[in-house]
Amino acid sequence: MDKQERRKHRMGEPRRGKPAWLTMASRTGKDYFELRKLFADHSLNTICEEARCPNIGECWNARTATFLILGHACTRKCTFCDVGYAWTGEVDRDEPRRLVEAVAEIGLSHVVITSVDRDDLDDGGAAQFVDCVQRLRSMAPDTKVELLIPDFRGKPGALASVLESAPDILAHNLETVASLYPGVRPRSDFGGSLAVLEQIGASRPRPLVKTGIMVGLGETVEEVDSLMATVAAAAVDILTIGQYLQPSPRHHRVERFWEPEEFEALARRGRRLGIPWVEAGPFVRSSYHAADQAAALKDSGATATG
Repeated sequence: MDKQERRKHRMGEPRRGKPAWLTMASRTGKDYFELRKLFADHSLNTICEEARCPNIGECWNARTATFLILGHACTRKCTFCDVGYAWTGEVDRDEPRRLVEAVAEIGLSHVVITSVDRDDLDDGGAAQFVDCVQRLRSMAPDTKVELLIPDFRGKPGALASVLESAPDILAHNLETVASLYPGVRPRSDFGGSLAVLEQIGASRPRPLVKTGIMVGLGETVEEVDSLMATVAAAAVDILTIGQYLQPSPRHHRVERFWEPEEFEALARRGRRLGIPWVEAGPFVRSSYHAADQAAALKDSGATATG
């Protein structure tokens, strides 16, 4: 069976049963329901909901969330992701204003903003990120701003404009090891994503640089170690590593569940390779404990310099 046949074989298979220790926080509590109503009232999307994040109960009850801008339909079809697909869509230019209002109502000191891929737009959606940052700087100057951006398909000036808006943290996820890209991220390129991180790391002044990956998709330990070495060489400050959870039978299957001890070992090896902060665990996601990571790095002064 060749690689293409194996990729097809993995799709549409029954979901692998989760180990007993893999339990999620319940979606209950006063703050959880208050935030859900607030986002609905402001017509805002969150990646917490769209991607069925396992931490939504914990995070919303701690009054933290990750905003999803530029709609809730993506122009790519990554096989791990449960966000909807559409090639085109309207751009809600009033969205940044409503987002800033929600940040003020929640009282966020650290805001995380991400988006779907918008390959249909001339700038890949970069202008919407810039608008959000500029409004936050004006209306909530003490709020730390973290952006989790797509690769913008390498469109001229897109990444540069986001860098010029000066977010405190700029993240772009590699998601998985290079060998799995054809089956997991068929419309993306590992080299292109790595180039985004390298460009952010080389910018001056530079924000904190962050990326994230999932395990359990079929990667080997050696491939993850190699990826961490590559991330360290790219002057990345924060790496998050979490367990992939299959959203539905039509998505890429879970090849295996990594044990908690294995995540701890990955974090230790990543730090030894020179990555200042490695957050690794079954439920770790890109924005999980984002504010704590940034604060810890600031206090320690341990950031990559390239």
